[in-house]
Amino acid sequence: MTAGIGATSTGHCHPKVVKAVQEQAANIVHAQQNIFKGHTKQVELDGLLSQIMPPQLTKLFYCNSGSEAVDNAVKIARAVTGRQGVIAFDGGFHGRTMGAMALTSSKVIYRQHFGPLMPGVHIAPYPYCLHCKLQQERGHSGYHLAPYMAPFDSPNNRVCCNVPLEDLEWMLIKQIHPQDVAALIIEPILGEGGFLTPPPGFLAGLRALADKHGMLLIADEVQAGAGRTGKWWGHQHFKGMDPDMVIFAKGIASGYPFAGIATKESYFDNMQPGTMGGTYGGNAVACAAAVATIQAIESEGMLDNATQRGVQLMKGLIKLADKYPIIDVRGRGLMVGVEFGSSSSSGNRLHAEKGVAAKVTKAAFKHNLLLMSAGARESIRFLPPLNVTAGEIDQCLDGFEASCREVFAA
Repeated sequence: MTAGIGATSTGHCHPKVVKAVQEQAANIVHAQQNIFKGHTKQVELDGLLSQIMPPQLTKLFYCNSGSEAVDNAVKIARAVTGRQGVIAFDGGFHGRTMGAMALTSSKVIYRQHFGPLMPGVHIAPYPYCLHCKLQQERGHSGYHLAPYMAPFDSPNNRVCCNVPLEDLEWMLIKQIHPQDVAALIIEPILGEGGFLTPPPGFLAGLRALADKHGMLLIADEVQAGAGRTGKWWGHQHFKGMDPDMVIFAKGIASGYPFAGIATKESYFDNMQPGTMGGTYGGNAVACAAAVATIQAIESEGMLDNATQRGVQLMKGLIKLADKYPIIDVRGRGLMVGVEFGSSSSSGNRLHAEKGVAAKVTKAAFKHNLLLMSAGARESIRFLPPLNVTAGEIDQCLDGFEASCREVFAA
């Protein structure tokens, strides 16, 4: 249930991907994009991506990893706006390179002892509604165990106080002038930060704020994109975001190292040749894997499968919450997270025993189940391939229940 942290989107060794890679390796392995301009598979990939990207994003840049794509997105934003500041959000994970690391705040381990970090970065609050003090005062009447079950974002499922948006506006008054901000960057669904899904209106509010001040809005879709959530891009679940850039990697090439950025047409107009590039960007074999991945996802109905299997998984996890201290089931499609609370009848139910998520993942290994934790709190993520079967989801739920039984009965 990890799929290489979401990278092997079509499963391990999907036959269409294997065939495409084998054929490309026997043809040409590497045609450097700054020299050859565009090889056959790159041109084919350009066409496929143009069909699945938001229509306003027509320009593409290819590189090797999510972190590298994030760094280049910051370069583009600064070049387009002539500004230097970048605002990221608390709990976000954008990578481990020097630039991306400065934007990352999901855990302190990614940044500790590596300073000074890239200047010009500010971290704004993210709406972690489960732990919102106002929700706690209201007995979580505006946030239920599974606020992400259909109908999604119903007022009966989730109500937000909008304080994080207000805090962001205060940041632009007290910490950094809006005319110094090049971009806002956010994962539409936080990945490493705990699989948090934004409340209704939050992403649309960021879009409105960016438009008001001439900032760019960047969607980091490295983990939430490429069909992971049942739509091609995670932000498509939320009305009104309409990003100026989309960063993609991980599942776009079924585990082969490939990443990129989709931008508006004019964004490279003022950038001189040589300012963007990289030896292995747009590698021919990786492009072939990406082409085969997109074709397999579409031809085999994996987007619908991700939606259906995601509902099956979430319903099963919600049932387990009746037996074990699961206080939240969240996500979209096959990007699903659970958070544990206290197993004690006394004290704050939201405060889990430290390390309990690691104990569950360790127990799961004994039940033939691979799981990973997520975020600074006690959460676990489920990231199966997009073609996972109903039977495999049932096996996962059985293994997860056995793991919880072992840990919480101890």
